[in-house]
Amino acid sequence: MNTPDNKTKRYSTFAVIFYINKSKRKKNGLCPVMGRISVNAETAQFSARIDVDSALWDAKTYRMKGKSREANQVNRELDRLTESIEKYHAELLQQQGYVTAELVKNMLWGIGRKKDTLLSLFVEHNEEYAQKVGVNRTEETYSHYVVVYNHVRQFLQTRHHMKDIALKQLTHSFIEQFDFYLRTEKRHSANTIGGYTILLKKIIRRAINQGTLLRDPFADYRPEQPPQKCRHMTADELERLMATRIASKSLCHTRDMFVFATFTGISYADLCNLSISDISKSSNGTMWIHFKRQKTGSECHVRLLDIPKQIIEKYKPERKGDRIFNMVGYSSTAANLKKVAKLCGIARNITFHMARHNFGTLITLPQGVPLETVSRMMGHLGIKTTQLYAKLTNQKVNEDMKLLSGNLADKFKIYEDKQMPVEVRNVKSSKQLKK
Repeated sequence: MNTPDNKTKRYSTFAVIFYINKSKRKKNGLCPVMGRISVNAETAQFSARIDVDSALWDAKTYRMKGKSREANQVNRELDRLTESIEKYHAELLQQQGYVTAELVKNMLWGIGRKKDTLLSLFVEHNEEYAQKVGVNRTEETYSHYVVVYNHVRQFLQTRHHMKDIALKQLTHSFIEQFDFYLRTEKRHSANTIGGYTILLKKIIRRAINQGTLLRDPFADYRPEQPPQKCRHMTADELERLMATRIASKSLCHTRDMFVFATFTGISYADLCNLSISDISKSSNGTMWIHFKRQKTGSECHVRLLDIPKQIIEKYKPERKGDRIFNMVGYSSTAANLKKVAKLCGIARNITFHMARHNFGTLITLPQGVPLETVSRMMGHLGIKTTQLYAKLTNQKVNEDMKLLSGNLADKFKIYEDKQMPVEVRNVKSSKQLKK
């Protein structure tokens, strides 16, 4: 076969043949079928992963003889391989302007071949992500990707009667329909749908990065935003939680762990893993915590303030092994926090994750600590996440200023010269004054 080479503007030779390797005859007497791809003077051999009886092989047609069931199955598979090789040869020539026998062979077996369907790319992503679990990724996030993959697969099957969909077929309508499917069929909340569609869009970003897609078909999609709940405590609530005397040892321990997290920004999972080796003393005498977040693998560097240092010393006699604190299970911690809130006269539900938000919104940013510093201490992967805490702080400032405006409404008046006509009070330009 002669095909035009776009790079050299000359014709290149291309051929595919199959043969049997008698020297590799197996114990059952069958010989493996081999393939040979030829592009110009270069060849690349590969196994067709088929074994046949050498007596039934036709070396002239590169196929099995006869019309038996076995011969038909083998010949159909060889035809399929030939079609695939010809397709990949044409794709490489069109995309790169040149082609080699080795490149075609690699494409045939998936080496260097880009996934061009949504589910196949999703599977590839999840397989790679699974290998990172325990290194710099968590099992929890991996399980979320698996859930989203299953939802997309079921959505394609039930709503579109498809096993997969080409990436280039994806449109804005697809994710809108998927959103509707999650909302009505799966009965997921707006928060859950938002999280799932974020993961789906990351798969699309992968397709763009590998060059399969030139633009994001979901770029204009905006998931429905649920009413924003206050994710941090008020200063008054925090003061009451810290000042209230608690007789129960277990409840006091939970309160202290919450306060420690509030003044360090450490999550519950990272607090459970916090060890003696994570704490160090600098040359100027300050104490620091250095660790990697379990959720993202990002590094956190937090200087210990007096309150968390006091808590560490308080529980030092109870320490077992290398762990700084003897943490109880999350469900027990959550139940204890509800009891603590009630004892402290706090009406709303308090979750342990609020402590992390307290660190950003109450402890650091309002006291003038720069965003970049807070981001480093909290281990955020990007400054945008930290900016959400700043936004909450600005909202509080806005609310307080509204209250102040109302309180000052009738207390102060600007001086006005009642004898001066209003129109005269307007400042005139120098040209007008000269006139």
